[in-house]
Amino acid sequence: MRKRNLWSAGVLAGLLLLGACGDPGSGDAAPADLPDATGSAAPPEPSVPPSGSTRPRADRGAPDVPDAPDKPAPKVLYLGDSLAMENQDVLGAQLKDRLGARYRSAPYSGTTLCDYLDGTGEDSLVPDKDKAAALVRAQRPDYVVLQFWGNAWGYTPCMKGITYDKRREEYFERYAADARRLAAQIRGAGGERTRVVWVLQGPDAITPDRVRRVNAIYEAQARASGDLVADAGKAVAPASGRYTWVEKLPCTAYEREHSAYCTERGTGRTALHLDDDFLHFCLAPTTARSRPCPVRSPGIRRMASVVTERVATDLR
Repeated sequence: MRKRNLWSAGVLAGLLLLGACGDPGSGDAAPADLPDATGSAAPPEPSVPPSGSTRPRADRGAPDVPDAPDKPAPKVLYLGDSLAMENQDVLGAQLKDRLGARYRSAPYSGTTLCDYLDGTGEDSLVPDKDKAAALVRAQRPDYVVLQFWGNAWGYTPCMKGITYDKRREEYFERYAADARRLAAQIRGAGGERTRVVWVLQGPDAITPDRVRRVNAIYEAQARASGDLVADAGKAVAPASGRYTWVEKLPCTAYEREHSAYCTERGTGRTALHLDDDFLHFCLAPTTARSRPCPVRSPGIRRMASVVTERVATDLR
């Protein structure tokens, strides 16, 4: 993408969250209506068997898919913003297919960490029944996967107008404090059995240092609370630069074998983003009503694979 397109994307970025990503209070399906990946409108992952069939090892022979661990199936809760909203069905399918996981997702577009904290009340885009601690108490998950890009434009009321561009250091201080509080509330609700998986984000086209520092907050919090990190963002960054944003990357072996995931087979490259949306990884246009991604999208599959592998590794 040309440089001017990146800067125009920055101007439109707020609109993507305010409009295209949707507001959970304006008619989006409640998380309770999306208990798992089976109700998705998206075509199934190649590794997902038809409903009612015997579950085989996912993509037998594929190099990036491990054997399922010989332990009880984990229970996984997935929370987050518009990235989690679009990823939720693919992640659920991979967790179920590879690990036999019991899975629940409750993402809300446009949110950040504080929206899932207890006590935010009317300032939150997440209703009380879907706060992190409330869902952990109700679901008793083994893992809580958190994926937040780090809302930087002040769209989330609970951030009290603290934005990256105008109050930068305060933004990071507040974000770190919210990470501590959220981890503590999850641990308090779930006890020792529940572990948080902090998903590291991919490159930011406009402010690359911002997402680098947000990821550092996630890593520091995981170390402090004995939790896990899944570097999903590395899977959507070039090998030459972890925080260098690109629209396309070379196809992986899996993507070459499954043509829907290698969008430019002639050049051996695949699209991670639409050319007018630098943030999201769904290759279908965003809509006013938030939804799981309805088309196969390489960036989403890459990130979901990393998260699934991190849970699998912890189970071994």
